[in-house]
Amino acid sequence: MKAGELIKEAVLGWPGVEAAPHQFGGIEYRFGRKEMGHVHGDRLADLPMPRKLHDEVIAAGRAAPHHVLPDTGWISCWMKGPEDAAGVIELFRMQYERYAAAAERTAKG
Repeated sequence: MKAGELIKEAVLGWPGVEAAPHQFGGIEYRFGRKEMGHVHGDRLADLPMPRKLHDEVIAAGRAAPHHVLPDTGWISCWMKGPEDAAGVIELFRMQYERYAAAAERTAKG
């Protein structure tokens, strides 16, 4: 399988996650109404993160500042092949856990 297919298979397996076409091409993954991130084919994933987490994943070498909007909270993950999909899936999992926890807190009131 290609990187984009591996990511799609993993991320859509999590409860509450849906996929939709992204406005700039590729596939956008959402939890409820919030975008977790999007994947452009098999080469690039972009994810929005709070600044602290953004800085941590970049410092750890897991991502780079967004390729178009480097001064925002978005990160970019370039993929050379299917072997890079696991790292991107881990970042999407971080997003999923953050969003799911926030939804649970909201539901509890």
